[in-house]
Amino acid sequence: MSFPLLTATAVLPAVGAVATAAVPAARRTAAKWLALLVSLATLALAIVVMVRFDPGGARYQLTESHAWISDFGVRYELGVDGIAVALLALTALLMPFIILAGWHDADPLETGSKRWRPTQGFFALILAVEAMVIISFEATDVFLFYIFFEAMLIPMYFLIGGFGDRAHAQGEEAASTQRSYAAVKFLLYNLVGGLIMLAAVIGLYTVAGNFSLTEIVQARANGTLHMATSTERWLFLGFFFAFAVKAPLWPLHTWLPNAMQESTAPVAVLITAVVDKVGTFAMLRFCLQLFPEASKWATPTILVLALISIIYGALLAVGQRDIKRLVAYASISHFGFIILGIFAMTSQGQSGATLYMVNHGISTAALMLVAGFLISRRGSRLIADYGGVQKVAPVLAGTFLIGGLATLSLPGLAPFVSEFLVLVGTFTRYPVIGIIATFGIVLAALYTLVLYQRTMTGPVKPAVSSMPDLKPRELLVVTPLIVLLIFLGVYPKPVTDIVNPAVKQTMSDVHKTDPKPAVEAAK
Repeated sequence: MSFPLLTATAVLPAVGAVATAAVPAARRTAAKWLALLVSLATLALAIVVMVRFDPGGARYQLTESHAWISDFGVRYELGVDGIAVALLALTALLMPFIILAGWHDADPLETGSKRWRPTQGFFALILAVEAMVIISFEATDVFLFYIFFEAMLIPMYFLIGGFGDRAHAQGEEAASTQRSYAAVKFLLYNLVGGLIMLAAVIGLYTVAGNFSLTEIVQARANGTLHMATSTERWLFLGFFFAFAVKAPLWPLHTWLPNAMQESTAPVAVLITAVVDKVGTFAMLRFCLQLFPEASKWATPTILVLALISIIYGALLAVGQRDIKRLVAYASISHFGFIILGIFAMTSQGQSGATLYMVNHGISTAALMLVAGFLISRRGSRLIADYGGVQKVAPVLAGTFLIGGLATLSLPGLAPFVSEFLVLVGTFTRYPVIGIIATFGIVLAALYTLVLYQRTMTGPVKPAVSSMPDLKPRELLVVTPLIVLLIFLGVYPKPVTDIVNPAVKQTMSDVHKTDPKPAVEAAK
């Protein structure tokens, strides 16, 4: 029996979460180091998965299949295609940086505080989220995927509500109230989406007789499973609604700005760079593969919603006074690009969307973590409280600038390639939508450069005059992310080589081919 590599990548952080939580209260530093070592070991396993994955081989590789709830056709089935491998690697890569960046975020508050921040619980919850996200990327049984798609809400709820940002101008009691509101809003939105998806999962079982993604797709391909048009469309909507909440897509996005604003910077990265990717990934794996005809039927509406997300998110980012809310609305705009690429139904669009998921995760992590370091020094999230930071902390300002330039998709940095592919893929089939979406790039340049100008340039404000520059631990967090942004911006081939075969197979599932050029090249 071969080594269950995919199971190990999910079980290791799960076991690490339990072990970290069990560390005695007085051994906070030991708990931190344990969590960091577990995340590094998980990253090592993810690298092994990447090495063993053959882009030219079978669609799903490193597969595992075991009986679980036989009476209901539920199996423990895992397998990864190129898209899942890329996102699994992204998740495993970001976790050590998230843990390092949050090294002191859960330390006990000052003496006399009414709240105690259990350090062990903070890092255990982060590892628990990692385990659930990883198995969500690996699951090829729909019911198994659903369980962890919903279960990850529990540790995220406690991370948002129990370990909020200390930079709050209205006092601890007001901060606690707002954290609770953000956590409950996050939970309710995603629970509603999950309940609707549960009804669709049950409906899928009623039609197909099992939950195996591969078996259902194969049965539909060879004509042994038929779905009525109305049934397929209703099931598609049930799945898509849950994924659109998680993504998040306008108008189901309103939980994200609150959640990111009230979270610590590492938890905000965990939300938008890791957890939210499960929603867009699931659109590719489940919506398009299980319901190809319904996906094509819903495409015009989804493209319009994605376009609204792009423009709406960018416009609101321009007007934000809070740094974290600005990054949150920018992410809503970026997720609009990802969903636009998925439903453009072109190989360039879907390759760009997958690459965008990876690049957005890295760029948002870089920008938000540096913003978190900035906020922790000044004790404020308000843009107006900063000014002239580049004169007193030039390294911090420089890394903040690179993260911001990546967010606006500057050529030479990783997000540019993915955004370009999405726009090209969209334009070839939907030129009007592609042209309008391009305005999102202009708005991104506006909110990013205005943010940098107001915080980093100009006269040095008294409150930041003694601000220290990045410390060695903080540089260790930021430097690899910036190196990756530059490397993948110049040479994205390692990622595209992995994802392109999976994209071609997805295009085949929905019976779509790339449109021919309107004007053929001159001979």
